[in-house]
Amino acid sequence: MQAKRVTFPSKITPYLLLLPQVAVTLVFFVWPAGEAIVSSFYAQDAFGLSETFVGLANFAALLRDPAYLQAIGVSFVFAFCVTTLAMGLGLLFATAADAVGKASGVYQVLLVWPYAVAPAVAGILWMFMFDPSVGLVARALRGVGLSWNHFLDGGQALTLVILAAAWKQVSYNFLFFYAGLRAIPLGALEAAALDGAGPWQRFRHIVFPLLAPTSFFLLVVNLTYAFFDAFGIIHATTGGGPGRATTILVYKVFRDGFEGLDLGGSSAQSVMLLLIVIALTAMQFRHIERKVSY
Repeated sequence: MQAKRVTFPSKITPYLLLLPQVAVTLVFFVWPAGEAIVSSFYAQDAFGLSETFVGLANFAALLRDPAYLQAIGVSFVFAFCVTTLAMGLGLLFATAADAVGKASGVYQVLLVWPYAVAPAVAGILWMFMFDPSVGLVARALRGVGLSWNHFLDGGQALTLVILAAAWKQVSYNFLFFYAGLRAIPLGALEAAALDGAGPWQRFRHIVFPLLAPTSFFLLVVNLTYAFFDAFGIIHATTGGGPGRATTILVYKVFRDGFEGLDLGGSSAQSVMLLLIVIALTAMQFRHIERKVSY
């Protein structure tokens, strides 16, 4: 069936329709990114009144900074754990909802709610639940003999921000996985069942391969979310501490730029973060997308 072709009364109409999106992209992405690239080659005074061209000195200083190298390590651990946990739970909940069918309406609504919560609010909710003095989860853990204090323990603090960030993203993954599951032809599953394939075999050999395009899309989105959009959760929950235990790259950009007033170094970190995410995305398209059948 051939798709119906859209026609416009004037040649200029399509360009006028694209103009708002192009303006938003130029103002909110291209312009700030260009300013960050230019600023990364300068050293500014603390008040931003003067600047000196320093070439690649800001980038060289970053690679010699142990705190920046630690932030890279924390960022990759954080991104890997958040992506794995959020996608795994999203697929699990979507599979459960698909198995129930139309009766899962309330269940779906409850799962979507966390996506409407702002990241900073999500961080505060989890901080209160795990508060060492009044948190319900911290009390329950203490009841089974596990001491919890994420204000002092870096590992526990990182665990807390990973759980909060993954919880915030599970709803998004659930929606896409559920839509993907509903699009799988029932005939293929029924034929496999008639051939004696059990639930796990049907999921492994039919469902999971057919969900590959959705999984690949969500992998790219979740990694980008973990590197860029988790700032609000970390700022509200741990503030990057204790020490530098939860300082990921995007939070270090904020801390050095707005608290340390190192605008040139902060701009260089922004450029490095952008390059890291672009490299990760390119690697995914090069090595993973080839295994995806659309």
